[in-house]
Amino acid sequence: MQLPNQTAFYKGKVRDVYTIADKYMVMLVSDRISAFDVVLPKPIPYKGQVLNQIAAQFLDATKDIVPNWMINVPLPNVTIGYKCETYPVEMVVRGNLTGHAWRTYKSGKRELCGVAMPDGMKENDYFEKPIITPTTKALVGHDEDITRDEIISTGLVSKEEYEQLEKYTMALFERGRKMAKDRGLILVDTKYEFGKIGDTIYLIDEIHTPDSSRYFYMEGYEERQQKGEQQKQLSKEFVREWLMENGFQGKEGQEIPEMTEEVVARISERYIELYEVVTGKTFVKQETSQEQSEQVLKAEIEKLLA
Repeated sequence: MQLPNQTAFYKGKVRDVYTIADKYMVMLVSDRISAFDVVLPKPIPYKGQVLNQIAAQFLDATKDIVPNWMINVPLPNVTIGYKCETYPVEMVVRGNLTGHAWRTYKSGKRELCGVAMPDGMKENDYFEKPIITPTTKALVGHDEDITRDEIISTGLVSKEEYEQLEKYTMALFERGRKMAKDRGLILVDTKYEFGKIGDTIYLIDEIHTPDSSRYFYMEGYEERQQKGEQQKQLSKEFVREWLMENGFQGKEGQEIPEMTEEVVARISERYIELYEVVTGKTFVKQETSQEQSEQVLKAEIEKLLA
């Protein structure tokens, strides 16, 4: 697809990003799905629509906290927004001792990204206050843990701007947790990305989606903690679990298991369920042909550039 005044194109694992006149971005969230840094061979119907519409809802619900890049959502799986100069760090925020934080803790370490973690915690326990554990933003390969002091001392982000990013991160997470609580969920951890235009900081990319965040069901959380049971999750973890059960973890020599129509349909259903639980809305499947998409996007771009 070639768009009017297109100045760049980037094809990511799951998203196609078009830059328009070096000023705007058209982000198409595809139905491609990745796990263990590998794009799986078959797309998942409606996955792009699910993630795009969840992100749009949360961007809209947090624009009073920080300006964001979104201008509008002209198609179910497309967002048009401002092109920002991206900060080279991702702001990962954690409310519970889960995932990477728990693996670090279990290994005996009591510090993550320069942040102290108290003794005596169990997996999935709440931190007394949410913690920020930033990572570098890698263009290729894995993001790496980094401390606040390293970010500032190496000049990745100035002290003043980094402190502002921390404030925005905590305020966004607090809002996200409140919205999750209203849906009977716990927002466990998530990541935010920021950019700027001139001196103004903008929130960019998707937020609070099950691909960028981890949710637990609130009902039964305390009981499961007391019994030492695993928490009931709402994230794309179920895709990773299916792959691991079938002998795939992205390692060399491993083959991706066959994705039958039944498996694809089941993953699609789970994404739709995620949408409905997280947003509280009924999911409406929308089909758009390539031709229709191009017509709509060309008209939107012409309006922006007029």
